[in-house]
Amino acid sequence: MRELTAENSETPAALLRLVFHDCFIRGCDASILLKDHANAGRSETEAAPNLTLKGFAMIDVIKQRLENECPRTVSCADILVLAARDGITLSGGPFYPLLTGRRDSAESFYEDSFQDIPSPEDRIGKILGTFKRKGFSERETVTLLGAHNIGSINCFVIRHRVENFTGTGKPDGTLDADWLNHLTSQCNNKQHDSSQSKKNRKTAFNQQLSSSITMGTMFDIHYYQSLLRRRGLLFSDQELMRDPTAADVVRTYASGDGSDFQIDFMQAMAKLSNLGVLTGSQGQIRINCSMVVK
Repeated sequence: MRELTAENSETPAALLRLVFHDCFIRGCDASILLKDHANAGRSETEAAPNLTLKGFAMIDVIKQRLENECPRTVSCADILVLAARDGITLSGGPFYPLLTGRRDSAESFYEDSFQDIPSPEDRIGKILGTFKRKGFSERETVTLLGAHNIGSINCFVIRHRVENFTGTGKPDGTLDADWLNHLTSQCNNKQHDSSQSKKNRKTAFNQQLSSSITMGTMFDIHYYQSLLRRRGLLFSDQELMRDPTAADVVRTYASGDGSDFQIDFMQAMAKLSNLGVLTGSQGQIRINCSMVVK
């Protein structure tokens, strides 16, 4: 992970996001890594909530080294949660112990991706409900969303918020004015008009994908401090301030030295990494993380 992070500073954030998307879909079983129409159906990577996921090549690098040293022994599911944990630590976050012994799913769950993955446009009630179904309290939900401390977000994800919020033709009124100006200047590609040809729309979409806003590189409390200033990058982030209990947790984290947040995040991530794991004779140990073992 030190090598991979030195090559690409986005590595910790990419793998952390992979863990969330994997564990929220039928548990931490590396089903998110399957491609090529796994199990004769559509793979999770083809579902809209997962289209912008990154980090697959990094997992492949780790898996290949492990296969060279210890063939058919370490699961892709274990690799994913351990690599994400180490990425968090390298970014200034807490180290938390994890059990190993997870096994890999032989299936990918395309349909579940639409139901179980939180959306950046979700309102607070839906956010809390999604996490509650996975067994997380309101405080744990606020804690886990602190993962948005690091990484970057594609401009197209927030474009509607700065240009046409809820179809009004105006930006989201909850945004701090200076922050709105910053977002607008960073995401100023206008080439997405519906009258464009299919080829031009594809080009514009790719340009939007290459344009992004940085969330941060250090795992600290700036995420919560931003929410207090109405500078939440995602609409779903800022929604935390609309719920009294969630807002109290945000203020607690934002006003401290970071230790409360890091302790809580350590415990919440350990819990997340154990969701719905396959063990013993369940599942399999993949040789290639993107392919099931026939």
